[in-house]
Amino acid sequence: MQNSNPTVRLRSGRTIGAGHPCFVVAEIGNNHQGELEVALRMVEEAAAAGADAVKFQKRNTEALLTRAGREAPYTGPNSFGPTYGQHRDALELSADDLAALKKRAESLGLVFFASAWDQPSLDEMIGLEPELLKISSAELVNLPLVRKMAASRIPLIVSTGMSSIADIQAALDEIRQVHDDVVLLHCNSRYPCPEEQIGLPVMQALRETFDLPVGYSGHERGMGPSVASVALGACVVERHFTLDKSMRGTDHQVSLTPGELALMVAMIREVEKAVLIKGKTVFPEEQAAAKKLRKSIVFARDLPAGHVLAEADLTTKCPGDGVSPVHWDEVLGSALSVAVQHEQQLRWELLAARCEPSVRTASGS
Repeated sequence: MQNSNPTVRLRSGRTIGAGHPCFVVAEIGNNHQGELEVALRMVEEAAAAGADAVKFQKRNTEALLTRAGREAPYTGPNSFGPTYGQHRDALELSADDLAALKKRAESLGLVFFASAWDQPSLDEMIGLEPELLKISSAELVNLPLVRKMAASRIPLIVSTGMSSIADIQAALDEIRQVHDDVVLLHCNSRYPCPEEQIGLPVMQALRETFDLPVGYSGHERGMGPSVASVALGACVVERHFTLDKSMRGTDHQVSLTPGELALMVAMIREVEKAVLIKGKTVFPEEQAAAKKLRKSIVFARDLPAGHVLAEADLTTKCPGDGVSPVHWDEVLGSALSVAVQHEQQLRWELLAARCEPSVRTASGS
C-alpha cells in the first residue's frame, strides 16, 4: 500500500515532504573556485537569503577519471588548469575545508550536504556525518556507488536528470533494500535548460510512480519555473548559486546571485501561503467588499401597495446590503404589501405574496 504523504525527517528536526515548508537548497557546487574563503562567504550569503541548505560537490579526480581523461587538454576560457584533471583538482576543497564549511553552515541554521561522485569522496562525506547525501543525475545509474550511499543509511536526495523511469526504478530498488528516506528531484540536466523542456508536471508522475517526496532541481536562467514548481507540490527546490555571474567558470552565468536567491525564496514562501486553501471560501473581508461593490434589487419607480412586480418595476444598484439580484426571478410576480419609492431597496418584508405565473405575465405585458 502506498504512503499517502511520504516524508523524510532530518536529524536537525526538519521534515521534507508535502505539508511542510519547501526545502530550498543553494547549490554552491564548485562555484567557490576551489577557495575556502569564497565558499564560507557563499554559505553566509545563502543563509542571509533564506535558504534552508547549502550543497557542495566532492570529487576525487583519480577515482573519477581515467588517465586519458585526466590528461586531456583543457585550455578554454573557463579552465583552471591545462589538463582536465588539473582543472578539476583546482576546483576541489579538502575534507578539512568541507568540515569547516559544515560547521559554519550549521551555526547559521543551514543543512550542509554534498554530492559524492566516487568512492573516496563518499568515504570523506560519510566521515563528516552530514544530515543528507546527494546522488547526482550522473551517478544515479552507477549502482555500485548507489548501493554504498544507501548502506550509509543517511537520507538521500536523488536527482533524476538524464534518467528514464527504468533508471530511477533500478536505483530505488537498491536504496529501498536499506531504507526509504529518499527524496526525488525532477531535473533536466541541460544547462541552461530551455523552458519548454522543463516539464514541471513530471513531478506528479514521479510521485505517483514511486510514492516518494518529489522536488525540483532547476537549471533555467530565470526563476519562474522554480517558483511555479512549489505550486505543483515541489517539496525541495535546488538552484545553483554564485556570488557574481561574471566569475570564471561554466556555471556562474546561469546561477542565482544572493539577491536573486533571496527573491526566489520570498516568492516561494508567498506561493506556499497561496496554496493553503483547497476549497472555495468566501472570507469575511470579501463579504465586507461585497456589501460595497455588489448590487441590491431596488425599485425603478414609485409603486403602490398591491402592485405585482414586473421587470420594468425593478433594477439593481449599489450597495449590496439588500436583497441580492441572485433572487431576481423569485421576486418577479410578487405583490407589494406597502407602497414603495423610487430607488428604495427591496426587502422581503415588503412583499405580500407571490402571484401565479399567469398573473405575472399579464402584469408584465
